[in-house]
Amino acid sequence: MSNTISDKTYRDKYRSAALEKILRGALVSEKICEVDREAGLTIQNPYGSQPAAEVQAISGQYVVDDYTTTDDTLTVNNEVIVAEHIYDFESILTKFDLFANRTDEMLYAVASKIDRFVVNNLCEDGTETYDTPVGGFTDPVNVNEILSNLLSKVAGYSDVYKGLFLVIENTDLTGFIESQAKSGFSFADAALKNGFYSSPMGIDVYVVRSGTFADETLGTTTYTNSGHRVFGVKNVATYAHPRGIRWEEKPVSGKTGQEVVCFGYIGFKLWATKATLIVDITIK
Repeated sequence: MSNTISDKTYRDKYRSAALEKILRGALVSEKICEVDREAGLTIQNPYGSQPAAEVQAISGQYVVDDYTTTDDTLTVNNEVIVAEHIYDFESILTKFDLFANRTDEMLYAVASKIDRFVVNNLCEDGTETYDTPVGGFTDPVNVNEILSNLLSKVAGYSDVYKGLFLVIENTDLTGFIESQAKSGFSFADAALKNGFYSSPMGIDVYVVRSGTFADETLGTTTYTNSGHRVFGVKNVATYAHPRGIRWEEKPVSGKTGQEVVCFGYIGFKLWATKATLIVDITIK
């Protein structure tokens, strides 16, 4: 007796493999945040007030302080979704696998939107701020000064061992590349031989497309991030993505073919005790 596998099963297997590849390869969010894919819609992280130690002459006596606890919760309250209808004649008459093509395009659309959501939330919620010199990253003279100043913002914190990141837009690269090509022998050689050197001063630099930092509303949050960038310590924020991306295929009355829906639920939290480790950069 032979086993059979339906066309939809093959498509689901392809989608699953393509999704894992795209999300881990394309998302900046996956590299700078902790990711929670459990089924829960909330993550609780209460924290207590910071105790204050004293230095005093030896007496053996002390004062008992009160402390308070504050609730800090990540709530999954947004969804990312894209839907298309693929007519039967489109699938049959084309000379390539239309379902695979549309799957890839929809996955990249979802990945891009997740990145936009997470990066803008991170920039919006960071409590440290920094204004660049005039010209921002596009002026090569400014680049090393900016990176040095950003490093000083988080130096001395124990969490720095997790690694540092900087998210810029592709239009900022001009100053980076020119600065790297002129900076020292080994540094310049690395940039000239291998292209853009992506970890100057130990900071992992991630590049997103122009317009990612924007004044807009995504889901339940309105951002005012046009002209901003974000820097900080990795893995001090969490984005939740319960059960990952899900798919539905359904026939539609009055039309041939299938309606395909790609959707998932997302939430974000920069934890209050770590908010000072994220720097909201304003480009001047």
